[in-house]
Amino acid sequence: MTLVPKIDGKVALVSGSGRGIGREIALKLASEGARVVVNDLDAAPAAQTVADIAAAGGTAVACPGSVTEAGFAERFVATAVDTWGGLDIIVNNAGYTWDNVVQKMSDEQWEAMLAVHLTAPFRILRAASHFIRETARREADEGREVFRKVVNVSSTSGVYGNAGQANYAAAKAGINGLTKAMAKEWGRYKVTVNSVAFGLIKTRLTEADADAGASIDIEGRTIKVGVNPQILKNAEAMIPLGRGGHPHEAAGAVYLFCIPESNYVSGQVLVCGGGRP
Repeated sequence: MTLVPKIDGKVALVSGSGRGIGREIALKLASEGARVVVNDLDAAPAAQTVADIAAAGGTAVACPGSVTEAGFAERFVATAVDTWGGLDIIVNNAGYTWDNVVQKMSDEQWEAMLAVHLTAPFRILRAASHFIRETARREADEGREVFRKVVNVSSTSGVYGNAGQANYAAAKAGINGLTKAMAKEWGRYKVTVNSVAFGLIKTRLTEADADAGASIDIEGRTIKVGVNPQILKNAEAMIPLGRGGHPHEAAGAVYLFCIPESNYVSGQVLVCGGGRP
């Protein structure tokens, strides 16, 4: 018996998929038969993910650019629809952290986190709404029940809060609220909308040594990243599974919401944290 991939032929958007968790999500969906629109702030990582998917026998196309820039959401959606004529899965993953305690946090830091983690996903869903509504109505008229999937990436900071991350926690709590609202709005179109709240996942943003002055460049801003090694060690010791997660494990949690087995699950926030709240 030949097993058909669970999402064979589906068209997926994955924002922030040139590196880290997003890259692993794109690779996972492609390995299961999806055609993936890969996005990254920088063109080179996006192109590399596309090349790696193609080398593994999958199908992908790049749509580089900042998810926060005007017009990006429409261009992102159009890339999927114009290239493959459809849109079945949307994964809102792009983002980063810009931490500070509240008394030292600037308006720019606050607004940047809301823009990338909450406003950008809202715009992408809004841009996709016309295609989703019109296509779902046509399928209903034909007597077909076709499910589509939205998975928003959240964080345990957005569920439980985290000191030094008032901006990030607020944005990630907001994406959970958006998830629950959209599950109610789009249920009639057979779209399930869920979010995955990640705990400690080992990426370039968490594994860098904060004490060594690690940073990333985001649209001309130098953003400090990383965790104090001792704090990281202590955090891992508190995880029941005994370690931080790997990006491919994070991708697996997102994948659960993309397959047919989860067609009757919507409006949920799944914590992917190794057993630690």
